[in-house]
Amino acid sequence: MALSIPLATDAPAQTSAPIIATDIPARLDRLRWGRFHTLVVVALGITWILDGLEVTLAGAISPALKESPHLKFSNADVGLASSAYLAGAVLGALVFGWLTDRLGRKRLFFITLAVYLVATAATALSWNLASFALFRFFTGAGIGGEYTAINSSIQELVPARYRGWSDLVINGSFWIGAAIGAAGSLVLLDPNLLAPDLGWRLAFLIGAMLGLVIFLMRLWLPESPRWLMTHGRLEEAEAALDGIEAAFRARGHRLPDEPLPVIRLRLRHSTPLAEVADTLFRVERRRTLVGLSLMAAQAFFYNAIFPADHVGWYLLPFAIGNFLGPALLGRLFDTVGRRPMIATTYALSGILLAGAGYLFAIGALSATGQTIAWMVIFFFASAAASSSYLTVSEIFPLEVRALAIAFFYAVGTGIGGVAGPWLFGALIDTGSRFSLFVGYLFGSLLMLAAAFIAARYGVAAERRSLESISRPLAAVAD
Repeated sequence: MALSIPLATDAPAQTSAPIIATDIPARLDRLRWGRFHTLVVVALGITWILDGLEVTLAGAISPALKESPHLKFSNADVGLASSAYLAGAVLGALVFGWLTDRLGRKRLFFITLAVYLVATAATALSWNLASFALFRFFTGAGIGGEYTAINSSIQELVPARYRGWSDLVINGSFWIGAAIGAAGSLVLLDPNLLAPDLGWRLAFLIGAMLGLVIFLMRLWLPESPRWLMTHGRLEEAEAALDGIEAAFRARGHRLPDEPLPVIRLRLRHSTPLAEVADTLFRVERRRTLVGLSLMAAQAFFYNAIFPADHVGWYLLPFAIGNFLGPALLGRLFDTVGRRPMIATTYALSGILLAGAGYLFAIGALSATGQTIAWMVIFFFASAAASSSYLTVSEIFPLEVRALAIAFFYAVGTGIGGVAGPWLFGALIDTGSRFSLFVGYLFGSLLMLAAAFIAARYGVAAERRSLESISRPLAAVAD
């Protein structure tokens, strides 16, 4: 039975907010994997599939936008639309991340999905460059906001011993969306099957329809009891958790009736931005360094180095390697541990990239050999990249979790979407394979540096409750 006992407040000089004791976090973590957790993963984690679909289709439809009799985009117009999506993702993550911590996980994962759904459907009806860029901006805002609201919810609902594997698989599912987008583009953008101005519009409408299905699936998910308990809504938190446990018992699962660890919290309704900044850049500055290094390295690696010119069937082998990495290595992050696995996957990615880059520079790789090399590299790099999102979403206090995720996502997206492609574009323009090899070496060094920082300063978060990894700001000492 859960405890939610109002205790005496501290001295009036400190605060008048009541203090409660609750075992809600321990009750959530004692659950075994069940149907509820599968629903959480599907209904929330499918966001990454949508993002993979969006990114792939956006790259694949560029020729169709240029050939469209109504739009007639130039290369600069296509670049502007891509920048609009990027800007929307960054701003959306920051704004919706702040709101997620203030208004709740559930409210925001409905709002962000609604923004994505409406904006994607509107994109299909675009009539000129301004409307297309505007709708792509809001589509990006919805996806960026989804990252923060969804990562927060998943971390707080999935039991500690499954958190690493489930998070890596969910993040890796981006590549399922990429594969679907690549295969779908072969049909939707085939001028022999559909008119040039129709196929790309259908692609966005299909994305909106998928979003509507996901919207309905999320109706059965509760608000995070962890978020509720820190915002003075103890009765709602108890009711949500009682419902989850009742579903487990109805399916024959026994829940041991034994005392559980209790956490004492001073109730609060919001966290000032000044306290968020103080937490990230002073109190937890070492963890912030870890998050920034992991995010920046993987963002540069993927956005600059991934062979973006591969579309259609050519993308599929790369997508397979990228998904299998998190799926097969994910459990090791919960058993072997976070620090050794993060450091290993980042280091192997960097070493393999340097080796493959050198073989490419001297012309020693055939087309088949290069494809195999990239698949092996991305097998490890995808697990590494997914672990960066896992890291930043579990090593900061509950009250600032969503905004912390938003901050690191914005930094990673900015670096990956701007600095990386610009640098590699300049290197490719030189026409020299060895110039490109220098870029690969730079990416390799970033991954190796991130591996060292993770090994040195990373957090051993495997199989630990979120509250023991990072003490809530509202926590009160015994």
